[in-house]
Amino acid sequence: RWVLSLECKGSRNFMSALRRAVEVDFRDKGKHKSQGLYLLTTGIPDQETHTISAYVAEACTGFDLQLHVCLFSGTGGTDSPGIVPPRYASPAETASALKGIVQAAGGRFHWFGEAGIFESDDITSIISEIEKAKSYSQKCAFLVESLKQRS
Repeated sequence: RWVLSLECKGSRNFMSALRRAVEVDFRDKGKHKSQGLYLLTTGIPDQETHTISAYVAEACTGFDLQLHVCLFSGTGGTDSPGIVPPRYASPAETASALKGIVQAAGGRFHWFGEAGIFESDDITSIISEIEKAKSYSQKCAFLVESLKQRS
């Protein structure tokens, strides 16, 4: 229920938010094998991608920290009160910039919208595993058939 009471506010100063999240003393940091940050966004950060990527790569090497990004591409405008309009970039440019940041952080990228999932590292991995399983299954079936023919 508390989520329904939240209001959109703040800025798109990605570096400021990232620094705040990374440079705080994570509670019980030594007890966990890894830490993860999730960026839920609708647009491209205000800072240059290479600057953010360099900072993220450096911040993530100190301990096992991964930055994951969920990009939501809505069809509506930014006429809603309290929503800060992003700096302009096409959806493809936005996705490309965020994927570069995620790769520097060793995280995962997910891009979805009202029409469904456009791209997801998790789904890509699952499809790859399914294709491998299908290939192994076909090889096994071929081997079984060849053994039957020899008998």
